[in-house]
Amino acid sequence: MSTLTVKELSAPTGEVIKIAAGKTLDLNSQGTLILPTVPSAKMPTGSVLQVVNATNTNTANGGFLHTTTSSSYSAVALSAAITPSSTSSKIMVFINTSYYRGGASSWTIYGGGTNLGGSTHGMLRVTGGESYWYPISLSTLHSPNTTSAITYQLYSRAESGTTYTGGDGDVVSTITLMEIQG
Repeated sequence: MSTLTVKELSAPTGEVIKIAAGKTLDLNSQGTLILPTVPSAKMPTGSVLQVVNATNTNTANGGFLHTTTSSSYSAVALSAAITPSSTSSKIMVFINTSYYRGGASSWTIYGGGTNLGGSTHGMLRVTGGESYWYPISLSTLHSPNTTSAITYQLYSRAESGTTYTGGDGDVVSTITLMEIQG
């Protein structure tokens, strides 16, 4: 790295003083240095621009995060909202929780009120009954094409029996949203 030390420069107003090959300084009428305009910085495609995280526990929710016997998807008490900075941004969604079920069950992620998984089996389907808790880890990359706030939420449904979502006691369930530069 080289350093240039300037003790005094003088030039007629509006003139350009050549410093080195290809490098110039512009002076205004008061002899003040005029710096070039720097374009707005843009993060490279794939950069993480912001992260939003939310948690919930069964005890904070007054029972399980969600219990259902319905064959239609219904909202689990695990959601977070993010406001994308650009319509070209993508949102990476991560959900971690657990479930216990009496029969076949499915889980999916909704973004802005739209099911981001399959209409019948969502993003995760399990069959048969179990008598212990299993972990759920869902993720998806969504292109919402908006700069308005968008809410992402876990949904579940039971094909048979009862489905419990949220883990046992004070197990922490999380949802993490990451805005990715498009």
